[in-house]
Amino acid sequence: MKYLVAGLGNIGPEYEFTRHNVGFLVADELVKQAGGSFTLQRLAYTSTIRVKNKQLVVIKPTTYMNLSGKAIRHYLTDEKIPLENLIVVTDDLALPFGTLRMKGSGSDGGHNGLKSIQEVLQTAAYSRLRFGVGNNFAKGRQVDYVLGRWDDEEQKTLTARVQTASDFVKAFALEGLNNAMNKYNNK
Repeated sequence: MKYLVAGLGNIGPEYEFTRHNVGFLVADELVKQAGGSFTLQRLAYTSTIRVKNKQLVVIKPTTYMNLSGKAIRHYLTDEKIPLENLIVVTDDLALPFGTLRMKGSGSDGGHNGLKSIQEVLQTAAYSRLRFGVGNNFAKGRQVDYVLGRWDDEEQKTLTARVQTASDFVKAFALEGLNNAMNKYNNK
């Protein structure tokens, strides 16, 4: 059984280790734990890893956040992965830092990456793991905040939260959406 794990972010050194790129961090952790590596392919950096009896195609789109749907559609089609086996990992301003929440569908919540995916796939019925980045920014400074680097306090627990998010994604593939949500949501 094959799954598509899409960690959202923006490519380029200026975006590395920013809050908006937490999806890339989770994808990196998944692949690292499996002993894999990424290669640059069409529309994304990709890695195919095994988690027990499941095959996970992990992508980090090179399309930039606002066009993430294009890369996801390509890999769903190219790898013949059903929509119910897609999980998107993204940052979320509405959740406190480090909070993890998985859902089987939902609105884009104003997130441009999710908006792109919904426009391209013509549905909001796909699983997503939202990684809380908090909303500690002054009015009108949202872009600077999400494109900003993690502060010292966040960095103390970031690695552990990324590892937990990686475990959450593996639980999605191994145990299914509902079991993964029951096990990890709000933990």
